[in-house]
Amino acid sequence: MIKQICIASFTLLTMLASAQHKLQPIEQLINTSDPGWPHVQEWIKSAKNKVEVLPVDTARAKEALYQIQVTSRSPMGAIVYMTGGILVDDGWIRILGSGSAKLGRTLPKWNSGKSFEDTSEAPTFLLIADDAIGGFFLLNGGGLGKDFGKVYYISPDNLEYEPLEMTYSQFLLFCFRTDLDKFYEGNRWTNWREDVAKLNGDQVFNFFPPLWSKEGKDINKTSRKIVSVEEQYSLTLDTREQLGIKK
Repeated sequence: MIKQICIASFTLLTMLASAQHKLQPIEQLINTSDPGWPHVQEWIKSAKNKVEVLPVDTARAKEALYQIQVTSRSPMGAIVYMTGGILVDDGWIRILGSGSAKLGRTLPKWNSGKSFEDTSEAPTFLLIADDAIGGFFLLNGGGLGKDFGKVYYISPDNLEYEPLEMTYSQFLLFCFRTDLDKFYEGNRWTNWREDVAKLNGDQVFNFFPPLWSKEGKDINKTSRKIVSVEEQYSLTLDTREQLGIKK
């Protein structure tokens, strides 16, 4: 398992680093001899958290894989090519794939205009997943620090880029197997599952007072409204700038 993770991570890093070169045709990105999807399926089978694999549209998946320029041998490419996305813990975490009814965003289209302007560019980071409280998971492409290929988390309770010290493959295992109640301690409220069930994968909760403020530290005493994930991401970046947060 460790060897598989290392190989898949190396493949993904190579693709990210070389993304500024000539775009590879879809036939070269679809790996049929050693696809990554069976490995991801094994991880899902051993998951401790609830995992929902969203249905895939083949044409849309091929387009998304071509746009993101990652081989399907890697876990990321496998998820883009084989799924419409993945929902974890009743939709609390949304891992981006090639889009579906429950999670309309594709990985490349969500990143377009955020981590890159053109698919021929090498992205300095990739937004790979997010959660119901407006937290964002990013894969470092060199723009977040020296730990290239590692995952960061923008937490809504401090708005900082927190290094998680894990690769994309390790991030998947984290989502599937980690005690998420412990990771999100203090950021889950009473009856949160019932509320999260009201969201689709392109929506999050916005809190008032905001979770990063002194008044918003007790999440059970905040008010919540549903907003688009696009609106929340823009608000997060704007607030970071206003507060002078550099990390």
